[in-house]
Amino acid sequence: MLRLGSKVIFINDSLELSLPLGDYGYVIAYDRNADNVFDYVVRVPKMNKHFYVPATDIEMEEVLLQEEADRIEREALIDFALATRNEELFRRIMNGEETDAVPEANKEVQSREDFIRQINLKAWI
Repeated sequence: MLRLGSKVIFINDSLELSLPLGDYGYVIAYDRNADNVFDYVVRVPKMNKHFYVPATDIEMEEVLLQEEADRIEREALIDFALATRNEELFRRIMNGEETDAVPEANKEVQSREDFIRQINLKAWI
């Protein structure tokens, strides 16, 4: 649930309400009526209007900026991998593998007594 005053951007117009796609607005109210399809009331200062919108039609500005930054970073890494002919990096980026992933095989298996001792120590503290 978005907080009141959150800056949001219209990303979809699923109910064909003539929403200003790509424009920003601010969440000014929640619509808590269970019988209603709308979740928020959003004020668009550019148009000087209020719109009732479902949650699927809007997205926080910070989330969209982060997604765009991730996309640009991925494209830059692909370009770098192609320019340097680094096949391993290219395959890792294209397959979506994490570079900082820790393999599960390196974890030590604790004995039952060590586990109980550790739990009792934490419970004592």
